[in-house]
Amino acid sequence: MKITDKSYQATGRPCFICDYSPARSGDPGQVDQADIDADMIAVAYNPGRAVRANSAMLASAIKSRLGREASFTLATRDMNKLAMESQLLGAQLLGLENVIVVQGDPFSQRDLERTKEAGDQTPTQLIAGITSLNRGLDFRESQLRGPTDFCIGATVDLDRPLEQEAALAHRKVRAGAHFLITQPIFDPSQAAAFEEAYAAVAGQSLNLPVFYGLQVLEQDGVIFSTVPGAVREELAQGKPGVQIALDLYQRLIDAGLHNVYLVPPIRRGGARSYNAAREFLSGAGSR
Repeated sequence: MKITDKSYQATGRPCFICDYSPARSGDPGQVDQADIDADMIAVAYNPGRAVRANSAMLASAIKSRLGREASFTLATRDMNKLAMESQLLGAQLLGLENVIVVQGDPFSQRDLERTKEAGDQTPTQLIAGITSLNRGLDFRESQLRGPTDFCIGATVDLDRPLEQEAALAHRKVRAGAHFLITQPIFDPSQAAAFEEAYAAVAGQSLNLPVFYGLQVLEQDGVIFSTVPGAVREELAQGKPGVQIALDLYQRLIDAGLHNVYLVPPIRRGGARSYNAAREFLSGAGSR
């Protein structure tokens, strides 16, 4: 099922995408860890620039074994257009409908001594390429035997200059993105400012689902966005990260933001606390 059909705009109820990192192994047991009561499990693509289980294959296993909707992520860093579009056809064969497009963190100098980036297209160009696949054409404009039918997600980072990010989001939407996902935010006013900036750039309101990032924090955990001092102080004083996240969730709901991209705690070394995500979703369901 496409995530846009589960979004608040389609159902009138809150919708949750939960971030999920593949393991650094092919152990089938990692599938069971994804048994999380979210509307969609978003399988990341090689987070940390590390070798991990293939995102589409893992998403397919989650869907078939657990019966949960799952999306897969693709990074333009690692594959050229031919490999990327073949991967997408394989994902269609596995019954996957939702894909999230990212650029991927750049390789370090040490990485580049061992491998090299493919990167022959930007995320916006890949979104346009998937849109073309949905019309039945590959990157050479050759006709496929049948079109794909992917629901395409694009990413937004509201810690970056707002006008620049709004313009980039608009280009991604014009290329064919069906929904947006943001990095974690800690103030609902960031969402309002982004949507205002987008309307100024696009000349019209943003009329597709935006899943605003909400990270469950832990002491000494890894954080990928700017955390306000007051939130850091609450955490340092012992307030549980799940409770901090639930309080923020209530503020998002009060601001009319009902689509959430949930980021479970990330520990040093890359381990995740999916139990914290389960606890959060249980608490959110009672609100």
